[in-house]
Order: sequence, then C-alpha cells, then structure tokens
Amino acid sequence: MFTRLSFPFLILFLSFPTLADTQWQDLDAVRNGAIQFAQQQNAAQPGIVSVSAIPLDPRLRLPACQAMDFFIPTGTRLWGNSNLGARCNSPSSWTVYIPITVSITTGVVFAARPLGSGQTIAEADILLKKGDVTQFAAGVITDPKQALGKTTTIGVAAGYPLRIDMLRASYVIQQGQSVKILARGQGFQVNAEGKALTNAAEGQIVSVRSGSGQIIKGTAREGGIVEVPF
Repeated sequence: MFTRLSFPFLILFLSFPTLADTQWQDLDAVRNGAIQFAQQQNAAQPGIVSVSAIPLDPRLRLPACQAMDFFIPTGTRLWGNSNLGARCNSPSSWTVYIPITVSITTGVVFAARPLGSGQTIAEADILLKKGDVTQFAAGVITDPKQALGKTTTIGVAAGYPLRIDMLRASYVIQQGQSVKILARGQGFQVNAEGKALTNAAEGQIVSVRSGSGQIIKGTAREGGIVEVPF
C-alpha cells in the first residue's frame, strides 16, 4: 500500500516549490518600482535625473502583494543617498525600505575668480560647469541669472560654487540717500522729497524721513523712488 501511494505523493512534493515561489513577492519588481517612483518625484528638477537602487537581499521573503505603494519616510529627502519605503496593503501587510541613490546632473555656477565681500557679480565673475547638484550644499546656484547683478555677502574663493545665501540683491537705495517719495491713491498722486534711513534692494521695504521730519515706510524702486501706499 505504501508503495502505491508514494508515487502520487512524490509528484505533489516536486510540484510544491513552484507553487510556493508564486506566493512570494518579486523583489526586483519592488526595486524597479522604487526607482520609477523616485524618478517621478524628481521629474521637475532641472537637469538629468538618474536613480539607482541596490538589489534587495534575496533571502528576504515577503508575501506576494497585489496593492503596493511607495512613500518617502518622514524627515527624508530623495536627494543623493537616501531611503524609500514600499508598503503592501493587500492581501498581506508589510513595509520594506530600499536604499536608493539620486543624482541630478545640471549646470552649477562657480566663482571664476576671487570675489570680495560686497562685490556685484558680472558675467566675467562666474563660470557654469556640469555637476551633480546632490553633492553640493543646499541652495547651490544652477542658473547664472540667479547670480548676475547680485552682491556678495562674504568673500568667495575662485572655483567655489555659489549659493543663494552668499548673495543679496544690489541696493537701489542707499542709507542717507535723497529719495523721491511717491504716494498713490485712487485718482491721485503725491510727490515729496525725503532721505533714506536704511539700505534697500528693489522691492524691499525702506524707512524714509520726509521733509517735515515724519518717518514713513515704503517700497524701494530703482531711480531713488520710494512708493508709499495711500
């Protein structure tokens, strides 16, 4: 009797591994999904986005997932070396984290020569070179227009990448400068003279002492004009 049952039992036993394999999640699919998600999240970044992820440990056994989503862990940014979460919602519940690397190759603005503090940036002062912006400090400048005409707030060595926090807009009004106060209302306009009490770039609020001694605040404009709402 044992001999007659052993053959069908052997067929069932040999077929079981194939059946079992279909019950486990394809780890390459998780990895590829994470790469695609990271690429989509960085699609609006200027430059060429490249995402890579190391293969998951083949010893990892996760139940096959029918409803999976990807998420960025709290406090994490998909920038340089990072982690991305994959969560299964059905039929089983599990979460795994995939180490990924995001690189974004675009132009980076460098100082073409030593720049002194308070220097206004001209075209000859900067150099645009290709680089992976994820390897630079936050705020690195990628568009020369963000630097041209701005003024350095610190000294910058030649060959050093420029950042937004190193520059400020040039002043259109200087402290102590005589200015024209322009007050506008519905259907009327009043002009007056005054003296600036602070420095201000275009669009910034500046304090002005009028001819009568009154201190007022307005918006700095080019040409020594201060616009005051009425």
